[in-house]
Amino acid sequence: MTTPPHSPRLLLITTLVLTIAGVMLLVLPRSVDPSPTPSAHTAHAASTPVLPPHGEGVAGDRAIQQALETAWPADLTAHDEWQLVSAGRDLLRADATGTGRDQWPAFFGGPEQVLAPAVAPAGVRIQAVIARKDGDENRAVVHLVWAGTDRGGTYADGRITDLYFTRTTASDRKGGVRWIPRPRM
Repeated sequence: MTTPPHSPRLLLITTLVLTIAGVMLLVLPRSVDPSPTPSAHTAHAASTPVLPPHGEGVAGDRAIQQALETAWPADLTAHDEWQLVSAGRDLLRADATGTGRDQWPAFFGGPEQVLAPAVAPAGVRIQAVIARKDGDENRAVVHLVWAGTDRGGTYADGRITDLYFTRTTASDRKGGVRWIPRPRM
């Protein structure tokens, strides 16, 4: 059984009707409910910081810092955190570039244990850093997110390093508490 051929006029009219309907759907504004109710998912999404894409550069560093601070609320005194953040930055730079390792002999060992630096001295940028307790009040961890160019010329951001510190009874030059890095395992 064969079907009779359709008239070209009917096909043309159907095509025009569908085209006009499609254009109207694209052009006409959609009605939006003026009072949407936020769901638990949207409330959570609004409070969670969005991380920038890799390669965003300095522009993305603030978002990474906010993400760290949101993920791990502060649990150290402001002074302890400042000391640990400062020490963590210096220790990371010494580890990654080789510059300043002599200030951390317990961590890096003596001159006979020289390791080649991982990146060029000018090639390290710390994107974000926080310090938090690591179990008890005399132990802490410094979380660092950093970017750098390795000796092979490969740039990468979003590198993560955790450095662990212990509070000592010895005081620093200003009479404050001193934090020392725990040796690598």
